[in-house]
Amino acid sequence: MKRKFLLLLHSFILLNFLLQIGYSAYMVFFVFRPHGISGPLWEAAKSVPFETMVVRRLYAIEFWISFTGLAIYLALTEFSSLFQKFQKTKSEKK
Repeated sequence: MKRKFLLLLHSFILLNFLLQIGYSAYMVFFVFRPHGISGPLWEAAKSVPFETMVVRRLYAIEFWISFTGLAIYLALTEFSSLFQKFQKTKSEKK
């Protein structure tokens, strides 16, 4: 029972991070598209209204925070156990 709960919690956390990353990317690249430009603005950024640029950057910051959180979470939960298994097999070979 406890294992199922932990698996469900782990799945919920991963899904939450992935949905947040997807939502933030959608807002930056599809909703806040000044002049119909999707992606980097380059020179068009000079003519974008200040409020639109601030909102776009806030969503971009939200994306990076979510992405960093996902990377840290995966490093602590998934990759640390793989690293420990690798260390065990390496020490057993000696």
